[in-house]
Parts: sequence; structure tokens; C-alpha cells
Amino acid sequence: MLSEFEINRIYMEYQPKILKYLMYKTNSRDLAEDLCSDVFMKLLKKADSFDETKSSVSTWIYTIARNTLYDYFRTRHVTEELDEEIREESDVEESLCNEETMQELAGALKKLDERERDLILLQYYGGNTLKDIAERMGISYSYAKILHKKALDHLKQLMG
Repeated sequence: MLSEFEINRIYMEYQPKILKYLMYKTNSRDLAEDLCSDVFMKLLKKADSFDETKSSVSTWIYTIARNTLYDYFRTRHVTEELDEEIREESDVEESLCNEETMQELAGALKKLDERERDLILLQYYGGNTLKDIAERMGISYSYAKILHKKALDHLKQLMG
């Protein structure tokens, strides 16, 4: 269980990182700020269930952020009409392909082992180096490299 002091420390340390991650994933500062607020509200509600023997604080927070993001993308509904003069048909097709690829990637990420998934999210969406990730996850740098290769191979297989 986390104390109020620990929750405040976690917020101060991770809020900018989570916001950056969400901004990267959504391309919208306003949406990222809303989702970031949701992440930390969930963290407050689940603070008593945090078990440091099961995962690190960073893994726990990024998992909450990732799941919040998945929930948003899964439940969002596009309501804007496309202006045909502004967007050409090829742009629409490209957009749909990108969205389909992102959904496929999200599904593949869910099928990865938790450690593999966390490593991929922390590196590619959190902007962390493998050395930083190894330190956060409490594993050696060489094992992080092995886990990274294994995770990428697994993703290629799932999406292949």
C-alpha cells in the first residue's frame, strides 16, 4: 500500500513522462492531458492494491496508462465528417490502414509476455533507452537486450 507521500512523489516524477507518452500516442495535448488525469485517478483508486513484489512502480503506472489508452481507442467514435476538398481518397485509405495497423499492433502487444510488453512500451512509447529500462525493471542490460530481441521477434510473428 502506498502512503500519501509516496503517491505525491510518484505523481511528481511520472506525470510529465506519462503525459509525454500519451501525447505521442494521441497527437493531441488536450486529449493527452485528459487521459493523463484518468491515469492518475485510477492510480489513486488502486493505490492500496499496488504490490511492489509483483512489479515496479514504473511498470505499474505505464500499465495503467497503456490500458487507459487502449480503453480510449477501443471506445472512441469518430464523429467528424471528412471534407473531400481537403482530404483526398488516398489520404483516407492511408489513415484507415494506419488505424488498422495500430489496432493490430495493440492486439499483438496484449499477447506478449508482460515483461516483453513493458519493455517495448517503455522503449518505443516512453522514449527510454534499454539501459534505463533495465534499471527500472531490475534486470541486467544484457538481459534487457535479449528480452528486447525476443519481444520484437514475437511481435513480428504475431503481426506477420
